Amino acid sequence: MRESTLLHELVGVAAARDAAATALTYGATHLGYGALQEAVAAFAAGVVGLGLPRAGRVGIYLEKRVETVVASFGAPAAGGVFVPMNPLLKPEQVGFIAQDCGVQILVTSPERLATLGPTLAACPALRHVVLTEKPAQLPELPPHVAVVGWAELLAAAPAAGHRVIDTDMVAILYTSGSTGRPKGVVLSHRNMVAGAKSVASYLGNGPQDTLLAALPLSFDAGFSQLTTAFHTGARVVLLNYLLPRDVLKAMEREKVTGLTAVPPLYIQLSQLEWPAAIDANLRYFANTGGRMPRETLQALRQRVPSAKPFLMYGLTEAFRSTYLPPEEVDRRPDSIGKAIPNAEILVLREDGSECGVDEPGELVHRGALVGLGYWGDAEKTAERYKLLSNGLGGRDGGLQLPEYAVFSGDTVRRDAEGFLYFIGRRDEMMKTSGYRVSPTEVDEVLYATQKVGECVAFGS
Repeated sequence: MRESTLLHELVGVAAARDAAATALTYGATHLGYGALQEAVAAFAAGVVGLGLPRAGRVGIYLEKRVETVVASFGAPAAGGVFVPMNPLLKPEQVGFIAQDCGVQILVTSPERLATLGPTLAACPALRHVVLTEKPAQLPELPPHVAVVGWAELLAAAPAAGHRVIDTDMVAILYTSGSTGRPKGVVLSHRNMVAGAKSVASYLGNGPQDTLLAALPLSFDAGFSQLTTAFHTGARVVLLNYLLPRDVLKAMEREKVTGLTAVPPLYIQLSQLEWPAAIDANLRYFANTGGRMPRETLQALRQRVPSAKPFLMYGLTEAFRSTYLPPEEVDRRPDSIGKAIPNAEILVLREDGSECGVDEPGELVHRGALVGLGYWGDAEKTAERYKLLSNGLGGRDGGLQLPEYAVFSGDTVRRDAEGFLYFIGRRDEMMKTSGYRVSPTEVDEVLYATQKVGECVAFGS
C-alpha cells in the first residue's frame, strides 16, 4: 500500500487499510477512519467552493473536538494551510495571528465568535467564518465577512483540492518567544509526515494503541499525537480537562496506552494517586517541553511501573529532535538522549565548528524535520535557519546544493557516548559571581527538596 507523503494522506491511507478502525474518541462519540476521511474530503471541497486558493490560510480557533481535527486535515487536503490557535488565547491574540498571516477562513464556535466581533475588523484578508453550530443570533461582523454553517460547508459539491507537493507549506504554528509577539513557524507536509514516522518508530506505535491528546493541538507535541496515531492506525482520545484528575480518569476509562505531556502537568499528576487499572494498559509516558524534574520522574515510575518513560526534547522549528530510550533512563536521567530517527543533531561552537566531548555548544538540528522559517519575518528566519558550514552534514565533493539547519539557541553538551545534556537557553543564562548559571539548574535543586510544587528561576 502507498505510504503517506502529504499530511492529509495519513488519514486516507489509514482509512484504506481499515476504514472501520476507530480514529477519534471525543466523549461518547467514536469516529472511524473511513468516516473521518469522508469528513476531511467534504471539508476540503467546502473550502475550495468558498474560493480558498492554494496555500490559503485556514485559522482554527476551537477546543479539542472532532471539528478541530477535520479542519486541521481538511485544509491541507484542499491545498491550503491550517493555522491552529490555542483555545486559551484572548480575542486580541487571535486577531493578531489572523492578521499576521492573512487568515482567509476562520473555523470557530458561536460562543468564541461572540468575543471576536470587533477584532475581526482588523483582518482584511478574512472572507468567511465557519461555525460549528447554528447560533440563535449572530454578532455584528465586518461587511466583508460571511458566515457559513459546518453542516452547510460539508454538504458542498465534491471538488478536488489544489495540487501540492511534500515541500509545500501545510501549517503555521504560532509560538511565543522569550520576548515580543508570537512567531509563526512555517512547516511543510514533509516536516509533519517525517515527524510522524520518526516518532512512531521509536515509540513503537501501532493500531493497538490508544493515545491521549491532553496537550493543545496548537502545540507541536500536541498535534503530533494526531499525526503519530494516524500514521499507524491508532486511536486518539481528545480531552479538554479542567483538573489533572480528569486526565487520570480518562486514562483509566479509555484504557490509554500512550501519554505525552509537559513537566507542569506531570508534576501535578505525580502528586495524585493513580488507579491501578492505568498501569495495566499504559505502555509508555513521554515528556516534552522542558526537562522533567528527577523527583517527578521517580514518582511517576512508582505509580506506573509497567510503563516505559521516554524523555524527549524538541523545538517547534524542527518538530522533534531527540529522545532518551527507556533503557538509558536509570543510567542518565538528566540526558535528553540522541537524535530521533532521520535527524542529525550537531553541537557547534560560535564559529560553526563542532564541539568536543562535554564542551558546551549550541544544539543544531539538520534533516527532513527542519521547518521552512518564520512567517513574514526574514530577519528572524535568518537568525535561526542557517546554512551549514565547514562541510558539516556530509556536504563534501563540491556540491552547491544549500542545506539549512535550525540553530536552536539552546546550549547543550555531548558526552563520550554521544548522549546530549541540556544546559540552558542562551538568552536565559544568568551570570553570578563570574559564573554562567542556567535557570534549569536552579529549578532542579529546588525540586529536589520536595518542598515546592512549581518554581521558576530568573535573573534580576
